[in-house]
Amino acid sequence: MKNSIAIISISVLLCVSYLSVNAQDNNSMRMGIKAGVNLSNMTTKDASNDMITGFNVGLFGKLPITNFIAIQPEFYLTTKGSAVSYNSLLMNGTARFNLTYLEIPVLCVVNITENFNVHAGPYVAYMLNGKVKNESNITLFDFEENIDANDYNRIEAGIAVGAGIDIGGISVGARYNLGLTKVGKEQTILGATYTIPNATNSVLNLYVSLSLN
Repeated sequence: MKNSIAIISISVLLCVSYLSVNAQDNNSMRMGIKAGVNLSNMTTKDASNDMITGFNVGLFGKLPITNFIAIQPEFYLTTKGSAVSYNSLLMNGTARFNLTYLEIPVLCVVNITENFNVHAGPYVAYMLNGKVKNESNITLFDFEENIDANDYNRIEAGIAVGAGIDIGGISVGARYNLGLTKVGKEQTILGATYTIPNATNSVLNLYVSLSLN
């Protein structure tokens, strides 16, 4: 898994560096803003979970390589998380994880037609904030007071795939982000070791973007 994180992180950084160098000499580089709604969940083995709603907002650049292919880096604020129900010998309940990240995907955009594209690529993200609200049968360990962003893995890496419709300078689309790294770190509770949450992020986001040039 560590090798996967390194490969994805290096790929993103190399692509961003390439684009920043070439954008200065490429008049066809498009810049813009984007925002949308997130439907996020977590993939877990030992608990059931429910989707929660959030948002994403940020910037994008689009550098055409050919008439059909472009490279599109983005930089945006995005929310993730899930409502996770757990049941063990020690406790049971539901914890709602609300996570906020700065995310940088670098996407390869393929124009299937003049107005329709598909896109895919790696992303890396840095957690800015991680809040949890918990309802449990016992209160020996207070999630809300004892778990903060430092108890999560700050760096996330993953893969994004999606499709969009372009109408002039406006685009609308849908994208699925699959995290490849665990959200939580190991915690010791009442003498037992847990990973809270023992899960990876998955997010479906619906977005609208506007080109500014």
